[in-house]
Amino acid sequence: MPPHTRRAWTRTLGQLALVLVASLLAGLVVGQPWPLLAVAALGVVAWHYWKLRDVLLRLTARQRVEPSGGDGVWNELDRLLYRTQEEMRGRKRRLVEMLRAYSAAAAALPDAVVVIERNNQRVRWFNDAATRLLGLRYPDDVDAGVGERLQPLPVSRWLAAGRHAEPMIDAASPVDPSLRLSLRLIPYSDELWLLVARDVSKMMRLEHMRRDFVANVSHELRTPLTVVHGYLDMLDPDEQPEWAPILQEMRRQSQRMTQLVEDLLTLSRLEAQDGVVDEEVAMDSMLVTLRREAEALSQRRHAISVEDSAGVDLLGSTRELHSAFSNLVGNAVRYTPAGGSIAIAFARSVDGGAELSVRDSGYGIPAAHLPRITERFYRVSTSRSRESGGTGLGLAIVKHILQLHQARLEIDSEVGRGSTFSCRFGPERVHPRDRVAASAPAASIPTSVPGP
Repeated sequence: MPPHTRRAWTRTLGQLALVLVASLLAGLVVGQPWPLLAVAALGVVAWHYWKLRDVLLRLTARQRVEPSGGDGVWNELDRLLYRTQEEMRGRKRRLVEMLRAYSAAAAALPDAVVVIERNNQRVRWFNDAATRLLGLRYPDDVDAGVGERLQPLPVSRWLAAGRHAEPMIDAASPVDPSLRLSLRLIPYSDELWLLVARDVSKMMRLEHMRRDFVANVSHELRTPLTVVHGYLDMLDPDEQPEWAPILQEMRRQSQRMTQLVEDLLTLSRLEAQDGVVDEEVAMDSMLVTLRREAEALSQRRHAISVEDSAGVDLLGSTRELHSAFSNLVGNAVRYTPAGGSIAIAFARSVDGGAELSVRDSGYGIPAAHLPRITERFYRVSTSRSRESGGTGLGLAIVKHILQLHQARLEIDSEVGRGSTFSCRFGPERVHPRDRVAASAPAASIPTSVPGP
């Protein structure tokens, strides 16, 4: 107990004892000590009760307690209550200032921010940008259902998936269809979701301009490359033997440039596509073709195996999937030293889908490079890629083809022990295999292997 509080208690108890002793002495003088002592005791109790009632009334009415200048226990209680109230007011003031700062910061954000209740999918709060991008109005849309307020955005179905929902979707703004929004769902508590909408219209226009530029430049490069190929074919190294190494290198580099142009055109075409026309992709004949291509590219330098345990086919574009699978097989052959092994497997996955994997015993990929390995022109080893004739676009093409098929590419690699590239397809992409078609001769698919 603090010293000043102990002094207040001592002073109050002293006053109480003094009153009782004085009452007892006065009673002895008049000859009735006990009645006067009882009256004095009741008076002391009544006075303390009255002080307690006054404190309770002031606390109930939330009145501000002003400290008095006395030294009694009730004066000390007033000082303690006053100090507690001042501390609470200070904390409340700081909290209000902090909330105002956060609210001003949220209002200044260019992105729309909406706080949504998880259970009933109702809007609890939103910032100013949500009015401009999503059309929410204050206070009409507070406590309103987010699905009905953000029509035609697929928000209700998206939120219903909960924590298993896609982290981000793209959709047109319900206010202005010319605006393209990127919607991100962030769960930040068990009861609340945070919906963030960003205007990516300018970014998408720039991306469209970039795709057009790459496609146009690549297309224009075809003509001069054709001319260079023509003149190189006219030159006979036998006529000038000293030119033979130079001509061979020129042909190799012109072919590499041609492959680069073709990959750029393929990537631009894939980026411009919104989807594919589904057809039944016969995976038995696809695997036969992939094995034939791997053996032709390997030239007996590797042990190649193919396993088909899925017993199903896929739905999608045969041409696009063949291009993706061929890229993976071609990379496995190119980046595996002679004497290594390459295994191609097609199997069912646990979720009812299917998975095509290409496993090699090659150099492997350091873990630091895996997050960026599917970026265009990204190379783990520049010298090794150039020696193998790669363009750096193969895995980017694979990623875009799989995205068009709502599939994903997973990479597992360890330096010195090889890599495994897995194409995972959902159950909606699996189709029962036609036994009659499976027993028929393999369908003919072009055997060219796109560059990595």
